[in-house]
Amino acid sequence: MPQESSGVAHVSVVIAGRAYRMACEAGDEARIEALSARVDARIGELAAVFGAIDELRLTVMAAVSIADDLAAADRRLAGAQAEIAALRQKREAEKERAGAQEAEFAAAVAAIAERVENVVADLTPSLQA
Repeated sequence: MPQESSGVAHVSVVIAGRAYRMACEAGDEARIEALSARVDARIGELAAVFGAIDELRLTVMAAVSIADDLAAADRRLAGAQAEIAALRQKREAEKERAGAQEAEFAAAVAAIAERVENVVADLTPSLQA
């Protein structure tokens, strides 16, 4: 249940059956409630697997499990960023290669045009005669 006073928002959440009141930035209440619900759900999952164990131990296990999820997400993000960088590098190399091919083609067209002009120049005196 969000509350706001003195420019600071407060939200009440329940984690592992205990109510906590947390301060947060105004507008962040729903996000804090959602994150708290995820923590509560993780604790519930672990409690279902490990049974009745010390509440602090269960909370620490949930924190480590969530940290592991975050580390895995960081690894996936780093992999995606590396893949994007590789694709950008490949695209730049392809642009350079296309530019080089375009320059080669332009040079070939210019050479052909010069040869045509030379043939025309050679034929012009004989046509005028």
